Amino acid sequence: MVKSIGTILKKMEGKLRTLNTIPRPTALKELQREEGKDPLKILIGTILSARSRDENTTKVVHQLFLRYHDAKDLANSNIEELKLLIHSIGFYNIKANRIKQVCKILLERHGGTVPSKFEDLLELPGVGRKTANCVLVYAFNAPAMPVDIHVHRISNRIGLVETKTPEKTEEELSKIVPKKYWLDLNNIFVMYGQNICRPSNPKCGYCDLSNICKYFLSKKEI
Repeated sequence: MVKSIGTILKKMEGKLRTLNTIPRPTALKELQREEGKDPLKILIGTILSARSRDENTTKVVHQLFLRYHDAKDLANSNIEELKLLIHSIGFYNIKANRIKQVCKILLERHGGTVPSKFEDLLELPGVGRKTANCVLVYAFNAPAMPVDIHVHRISNRIGLVETKTPEKTEEELSKIVPKKYWLDLNNIFVMYGQNICRPSNPKCGYCDLSNICKYFLSKKEI
């Protein structure tokens, strides 16, 4: 069965538009729209977003940059004040220290700006492949393949890949997905994973991909 990624993305977008409540954009897409693709805000937003609700991430990023305006401000910030500003975010102690560390390195190595090269981003403390790829897509509009738990789960459920880790999913998707879809795939898959193809109790009866979905078809056979 041929699975056209273009068709899959269109079906996902169409189904999201039919929900009774219009879903919020992802935190990074919202920051991209509101902040004009500010690389520092996208980077900090990605760090803050881990294990946090999107709406809370966006709110905290706005609060943070009302107080601190650039990497220099954040690098020189009082750590306790920084923790207080982001305390509604999960693991705020760890993230506050990481933000300071990252901004210090941005000052020392990159003149206070966020690098646009994947390898340079990976050298920042706590920045892994997903975060680096998110910065490339949402801050620099550069084709990359950010794979989080939603992208990993949905790609395996519908049979695009058969992988055990997000890293391997990124590798396989990068081989089979045309680059013209890379800028949109993460945002659409994440919104779909938050609202329809959820980790538990997915809305299989509402999904238009059930005819190609290995997860749904395997349940029917039981």
